[in-house]
Amino acid sequence: MAMLVLGLGYAGLAVAAAARAAGWAVAGTRRAPRPGDEAPPGLAVLPFAEAGAAIAAATHLVVTVPPGEGGDPVLEAHAGALARATALRWVGYLSTTGVYGDRQGGWVDEATPPAPAQERSRRRLAAEEAWWAALAGRGVALDIFRTAGIYGPGRSALDELRAGRARRVDRPGHLFSRIHRDDIAAAVLAAAGQGGWDVEAPRVLHLADDEPAAGAAVTAEAARLLGVAPPPLVPFEEAWAGMSPMARSFWAENRRVDSRATRAALGLRWRHPDYRAGLRAILAEEPGTAFGQG
Repeated sequence: MAMLVLGLGYAGLAVAAAARAAGWAVAGTRRAPRPGDEAPPGLAVLPFAEAGAAIAAATHLVVTVPPGEGGDPVLEAHAGALARATALRWVGYLSTTGVYGDRQGGWVDEATPPAPAQERSRRRLAAEEAWWAALAGRGVALDIFRTAGIYGPGRSALDELRAGRARRVDRPGHLFSRIHRDDIAAAVLAAAGQGGWDVEAPRVLHLADDEPAAGAAVTAEAARLLGVAPPPLVPFEEAWAGMSPMARSFWAENRRVDSRATRAALGLRWRHPDYRAGLRAILAEEPGTAFGQG
């Protein structure tokens, strides 16, 4: 089995490392690899523009590259190679729970119809549909992973506090769903290794932990773990005035993401079922901390 990870970013690298550790033959792409770029041992790193041969030879593709204004970059650049990929059996496309739009705090599950409101979420939904159109009738399975907010080592409330960037915005009732980077890798690997997929329709899988939570609560827990005082609560109206357009787009939507059907389908439990477990694990992996080794 040959896996190609198209997009070795934060989540893509974790998927590639987990697959390599599990014995897969793995390659991955970066837009422009540079000498010294970190990659898991044994992972072949290719420039994205030169990935055609690897796509044509792959049995499994994992796509993390975000769509642009012109559509999905992989389908734009490598449609011919994808058409020649006769060994291909499975594609995993990492999308976003943003395709559900604002649910005013309500729950969405894997069967909830998308209703994207943000332009970037509309592009994601269009990319999901474009991948299914490209694979339909070929006997290739498509798993669409709709991911919540991604965090993990080097990208968490712990890092925000240490860098002096952390804020606690007070907006009662507004919750965010999250997923630890390592749980993304575990879920993608479980799905890729299943076999027996339904090739007649794409499968929607949710990558979101078990406890949607307010950002202020996550920051407070990170401060507790670090033994520092949490930043003061800032009223939402005051915080809104200083937010970037990207930050405002996140706060404009409020939904809770249910992943029970995904966990049942993949036969797994999250290693980090909530933000408290995830933050503890991140800290425990750091050398020289009260939790870590070294």
